Amino acid sequence: MKVIEKFADEVINSGAYQPLDRVYVINKIRGLVGDHDEEENDEPAVKQLIDIAVKNKKIPDDVTSREVLNDQLYDLATPTPSKTNEIFWQKMERASEKATDWLYKLCVNNNYVKKEAIAKNVVFSGTSSKGHGLEITINLSKPEKDPKAIAAATHATGKKYPQCALCFENEGYVGGYGKNARSNLRIIRMNIAGKPWGFKYSPYAYFNEHCIFLDQKHIPMVINQQTLINLVEIEKMLPHYFVGSNADLPIVGGSMLAHEHYQGGRHTFPMMRVKIKKPVSFKQYPDVKAGIVDWPMSDLRLISENSLNLIDLGTKIIKFWDQYSDPARKINAYEGKIRHHTVTPIMHRKGKEFVLDLVLRDNNTSKDYPLGIFHPHKQLWHIKKENIGLIEVMGRAILPGRLKSELEEVKKYWLGKDNKMADSHKEWADQVKVKEKITADNVNQIMEKALVEVFEQVLQDAGVFKNTEDGEKGWDKFITALTEDVD
Repeated sequence: MKVIEKFADEVINSGAYQPLDRVYVINKIRGLVGDHDEEENDEPAVKQLIDIAVKNKKIPDDVTSREVLNDQLYDLATPTPSKTNEIFWQKMERASEKATDWLYKLCVNNNYVKKEAIAKNVVFSGTSSKGHGLEITINLSKPEKDPKAIAAATHATGKKYPQCALCFENEGYVGGYGKNARSNLRIIRMNIAGKPWGFKYSPYAYFNEHCIFLDQKHIPMVINQQTLINLVEIEKMLPHYFVGSNADLPIVGGSMLAHEHYQGGRHTFPMMRVKIKKPVSFKQYPDVKAGIVDWPMSDLRLISENSLNLIDLGTKIIKFWDQYSDPARKINAYEGKIRHHTVTPIMHRKGKEFVLDLVLRDNNTSKDYPLGIFHPHKQLWHIKKENIGLIEVMGRAILPGRLKSELEEVKKYWLGKDNKMADSHKEWADQVKVKEKITADNVNQIMEKALVEVFEQVLQDAGVFKNTEDGEKGWDKFITALTEDVD
């Protein structure tokens, strides 16, 4: 069978079109790839069609053009946004898991969720010397941008369309150089606390069923009472998913502070597994169990079936932390009118209980720590220099793709082989080499262990109250002041 005909049959079988539409669909495909067709081979039909389009000179042979055409072709096998929403909400009436299962499968089948690319990531887990289970990901899924795309982004002027990578304007957007291809994107419309929001999956997922909840309006992120209300509403709607927000300040926040959004998905993160190490009692909220979590970052957890009291207490904690300073520990809430405190709020369900983690964040800088006092410190930058966002707060490191090849050179260095190890890794590599007896049989295990230790230290650096005697005193001082204020 010829490739165009094969893919036309796949489109019909997807349900996006009916058998009567076959000739129409074939012509749609020909319009994208050209009239010349070839006999099919073992590769996926879309990959073959993209190669045919290059041969037919319908597209240039570069990364961006291939991405754009890939999504345009898969768009043919995807129901329209209105139909997608109709099916999703029909399934929601039966069970929320059935709805998300269907939507996620659709997004995998139409290649919006890039399963093949995600499979390239290096992923492993381990336990640090401090006893914390941690997950490590070296991110290799996102393709390198080609020079034309970089140039287009650099020289872009005026008002952007779409306004940002999260905006609803992306749904069905063809894309191009410097602009994301989103022809096959579908966004579920939903009301969250009476406001119009959207729900979609992340194309380069960092964990299972990685999804995004986004405000329909392009408005800046903010952490307040409404945030907690929204998280509760989402958990009531999709109790099998966790949901959380990046912090709303630079350095401690994510990379998309200009558009209000949350992240969620079906994954149990290391932080969600650990227990409260020190209970905290709030007299005015007897039905809310609270305490300090056994975690490298400073996490105050609230647990209750009473979501209203959980929201109320959580809001008071956020407001109190916003104003709280402890100069002796370089914790300062304000510099003039500039706010430096916020939280990373994360919620999941445990049966009927709502579990809310409020991770305290501080984005102050200093001469010694120009990228952030509570940020990975300089000696760790050779591994991790980027912001510590929501996913990493919960114990899953997202490390840059450069490390895959760089760490192979470190392993060669450890084994005494010829290597091209970057100078930035030498001090760390020597420290590990002194501590460990490294052989060809255990070098991979040693590397994984060493990266887990680095990530543990990264999270310790980002914690405002350290897991030290002084840090415990800082916690006690904060909790005493907090409970007096709340009660």
